[in-house]
Amino acid sequence: MRNVGIDDECLYLEISNYMEDRIFPLHTSIVLFLMSYCDTTSLKVFLVPNKNVADCTLWMKKVPANIPASIISDQELPHVVQSCRLPAVVEKNGNFCRAGLAVVLRYIIHKTCEADCNRKDISELLGFKKTCLKACAEVSQWTKLCEISIPLAVESFLGNSHGHQNIPHEILHLEQKLREPVHVHNDDKIRRQKLQEWTKNKNKESFIKEFDRGAGSCDEGVDITKDLIEENLDTEKTNLELRSALSKLTVEQIPAVTSREQSCIRKVKTTDLPPLEHVFAEGLYFTLTDIVLFPCLHYFFENGISARFTSHPFPLLSQNWSSFPLSAHPIEGNLSSERALRKQQQLDNIISIVTKLAKPGDTIVDFCSGGGHLGIVLAHTLSSCQVILVENKEESLVRARDRCDVLGLQNIWFLQTNLDYFTGPFQIGVALHACGVATDMVIDHCIMANAAFVICPCCYGFIQNTVKYTFPRSQKFKSVLSYKEHMILCRFADQTAVQLPAERRLIGKNCMGLVDLDRAWSAEEHGYKVYVTSMEPDSCSPKNNLIVGSCSV
Repeated sequence: MRNVGIDDECLYLEISNYMEDRIFPLHTSIVLFLMSYCDTTSLKVFLVPNKNVADCTLWMKKVPANIPASIISDQELPHVVQSCRLPAVVEKNGNFCRAGLAVVLRYIIHKTCEADCNRKDISELLGFKKTCLKACAEVSQWTKLCEISIPLAVESFLGNSHGHQNIPHEILHLEQKLREPVHVHNDDKIRRQKLQEWTKNKNKESFIKEFDRGAGSCDEGVDITKDLIEENLDTEKTNLELRSALSKLTVEQIPAVTSREQSCIRKVKTTDLPPLEHVFAEGLYFTLTDIVLFPCLHYFFENGISARFTSHPFPLLSQNWSSFPLSAHPIEGNLSSERALRKQQQLDNIISIVTKLAKPGDTIVDFCSGGGHLGIVLAHTLSSCQVILVENKEESLVRARDRCDVLGLQNIWFLQTNLDYFTGPFQIGVALHACGVATDMVIDHCIMANAAFVICPCCYGFIQNTVKYTFPRSQKFKSVLSYKEHMILCRFADQTAVQLPAERRLIGKNCMGLVDLDRAWSAEEHGYKVYVTSMEPDSCSPKNNLIVGSCSV
């Protein structure tokens, strides 16, 4: 047997079938993830291939760079390890072995803290009483989920490529666990502080409700304003729980809040205090449980529904705006030069697609037209087509009509009405920044008329079930996503304002893509060919998705 040296503490990990960029079994992936997270260098790592591994060199490329590893055969394992299931750690003298995922992970944390006693962020992974995943799987639901149920269920799910699969019941069990009330040390005090913060934010919530009542179809300027209002409110609401969570994640202690609660808050019964929300798997704090679940759920969700964006079909097509009459130019709509430029870019994206779809004599309806930026340019550009502006706000349509009178356009009409009252035939429907459910209303109108559509959605946070519309829209999404989960997705889809951090905007963009993919799949169920693309450049609007559909019949 290869001499690994009695002075080395050795970690033995199994490797099995290679599947794209995934490390199997997941136990091995989880251990390597923790070692990389802890920056552990005191263990000598050996990878032990099972019978399914054809090329061991592929695995060496998957091991994190800060973890040196070697490959040995199962015949070369120490005698004490050969009687165990991997992963396993053998101490320097060679006669003391620790085996099993939870035991090995806890030992890695112990070794890390032993090497550096200042690693409070690592020691906190074991929880308040240092018992996280200490109990065996036979008596602890969390240990059973993390050590056995979830890894095996995800491996089975990923290994089964035969058609549609139901969500494993182990994942559903985990979801049920995440719905359970959060109980942490001293949670009574934290819940009272949360109630006090809620009281302070009551007036701000009332302001948002008034803001919503005054919003109809809107452009990106209004959308950004609402984003920032709700972003600030959400930050304040969740600040207490996140502050508590972050205090355990940082090497240096974050000072605790010392302000005393108001007298009325102190008198509230414990049973009447607001519950704490899950920040991590077991509650507020990031623990070893999260380290175990993260690789598993990452691979699981990676294999599920993801946002799909098609390349813009005509990204380089743009109007010669310098040749446009002033009344057809966006700057005539009382926009600043900066916003007018962004509006031009938005119009370029839609008009380039509509131009390819339109035929002479077609009727194009600009739904939720506002002041007519899009419809006026379409009427000016496509003189052989008829254009109808449908808008509920009279003052917006009057501005659009006045601009068209100056232009002398003869192929444009104005209809002040709710969208439901428009029943005429048309071949193409368009909408630029249709607010919330208005996007779904436009898509349905187009489907009923067998018309093509080019729609830029907006205000995803306004989406909610109505008398006529329920969410998710498509059967595929309904099979995996509840209405409440869809609403959470919509809320995050509104987090794309330019003032937000890049990471938050990227999450928002992906959530936008998922919401619009649901809409696209719903239209496909009615015989449409649909794709979701992004306007170019991305900076032309925080809400830069386009849903493009045409009847395939």
